[in-house]
Amino acid sequence: MLHLALAARGWTEDGISVRSVRGVSGHNGEHWSAIAGGLGRLLELGDTAAAEEAQAAIEVEIDREQAVFNEVAAERDAELDLLRLSMTLAHNRGDLTQGMGFWKKTALTAPLMEHFATRGRFALAVRIYQHTGLSSEGHRHYPLRPIKTLRRSPATLLPLCPFLDEWGGIVAQLEESHEVLAALVMGTEKVRGQQGYYRAIAGMANASSGAFERAASRMPNGAQRLLRSPEMRKLIAVPQVSFESMMRKRARTALELFGGGLRGLKQQ
Repeated sequence: MLHLALAARGWTEDGISVRSVRGVSGHNGEHWSAIAGGLGRLLELGDTAAAEEAQAAIEVEIDREQAVFNEVAAERDAELDLLRLSMTLAHNRGDLTQGMGFWKKTALTAPLMEHFATRGRFALAVRIYQHTGLSSEGHRHYPLRPIKTLRRSPATLLPLCPFLDEWGGIVAQLEESHEVLAALVMGTEKVRGQQGYYRAIAGMANASSGAFERAASRMPNGAQRLLRSPEMRKLIAVPQVSFESMMRKRARTALELFGGGLRGLKQQ
């Protein structure tokens, strides 16, 4: 079972997910969550050799993700990827914690629990994630799940939020674009604080105003009323370049505030 879990890390995500940045994705967190759960059980069974192999895999992945984060943090004009990485690393840290949540606290597991309480915390990434408002984007996208057309092609797979303008332009071309639009519009009410759905709607509107109005006219009345509201119109009228400029500024501010610029990144 351990060897299967280790081998699964090499399976391709092509056609399954596009929520990856610089080779780091949420699937990496899912992998080590399973491996971490197995590590606790291997310690219970006294299989120290296999336990060491499992721990080594987790340690290597922590180092890899931290190295990618450090590189992007030091790169000029890479603020949007830094934000995407901050979100991904924060979620992956949660997956590791969840995997350890199945452990029984024993003399063998307690030291490792303490070790991983500080190791791989991705402290700077988590602070950026929280400070820039990205934590509101970390929901499970329940409003979009009933829309089957989004899963028929890799081209319509949802990218990392909140940068969904280009994706909105793609789904605007679907025959069922009115279903997607209605789900996004109603989703803004169900998932408060997020900005990604507004950006997706803006992307749909900018792709073709005529097609957008036709899609809007096919939505249920409640969604049409919400789309016409002044607040909605104001939010989707923000140009993509302005929104992304704001997010870049937030990233630079958070990096300076919590990371001292680029100082101490390797200690995070």
